[in-house]
Amino acid sequence: MPMAVSVSGMNGAQAAVERLASWFRKAGPVVVALSGGVDSALLAVVASQELGEAALAVTGVSLSLPRDELDFVRQFVSRHGIAHLEIETGEFDDPAYLANSSDRCYFCKSHLFEAVLPVVSRLGATVVVGTNLDDLDDFRPGQRAAELYGVRSPYVECSIGKAEIRGAALLLGLAEIAGKPASACLSSRIPYGTPVSLRRLSAVEEFERYLRDLGFSQCRVRHHGEIARIEVVPEEFELAVAEKDSIAGEGRRLGFIYTTLDLGGLVRGSLNLMSGRRDGAVQSQALVRGRADPRADYRAPCQ
Repeated sequence: MPMAVSVSGMNGAQAAVERLASWFRKAGPVVVALSGGVDSALLAVVASQELGEAALAVTGVSLSLPRDELDFVRQFVSRHGIAHLEIETGEFDDPAYLANSSDRCYFCKSHLFEAVLPVVSRLGATVVVGTNLDDLDDFRPGQRAAELYGVRSPYVECSIGKAEIRGAALLLGLAEIAGKPASACLSSRIPYGTPVSLRRLSAVEEFERYLRDLGFSQCRVRHHGEIARIEVVPEEFELAVAEKDSIAGEGRRLGFIYTTLDLGGLVRGSLNLMSGRRDGAVQSQALVRGRADPRADYRAPCQ
């Protein structure tokens, strides 16, 4: 079930496209960080239309990127004739990232921006990301990394929010992204303080693919050790109950003793609300808004 684009989202869509087009014409060569979501995908399309060969989309490839999302990106850039490069980001070699503190996204984005530096230098380009106006109210340590690396956010600079982005995508005939549900890296399914590992990410990825194949339009599998906490939209609770036996069986196959359905439904960033993590998130946000580098204060956990 694709996400609906509201009338309010269509209002101002044309103006949003015009502001973006103007922004890119003034910016010159760009490297667009393309994750496959509607925000970055729309940026890649408009940049390519306005700048041609002076626009390059780059996707950071790692174990935290769902394979389905990478496949989507490859099909999308091929379909729209967008110059594209895949770069291994290497964050899984970084103990600070694997420790999974509330600043995990800072380390992830830092590795991405570091990896694209040679390309940026060669092209004399500016790195741009799909952070939009609505994201500024969310907890996003990666924004601090973007600031440190001089990365720009066209949507923020053009005062464009999510509704306008979806409306603009629909206006440009990009149906495949206009109603695409929000996504996030697989590591976001693991509670802060629980180390990121291939085993945990693989279990989450396989379980979520299984749920989508059952017909769930949006889902998250939160990894709590022996417990898999499933988030789906409330309208699909009935499907979850109807398929409870098969879902529980798949959970056991993937190593979970218990599989639960979160009656709160799907909530973006729900792990930030966990007891004992809220204070850490608040402290981290204060750090992100400051001028310090979180890596400077990182200490490897005891083995």
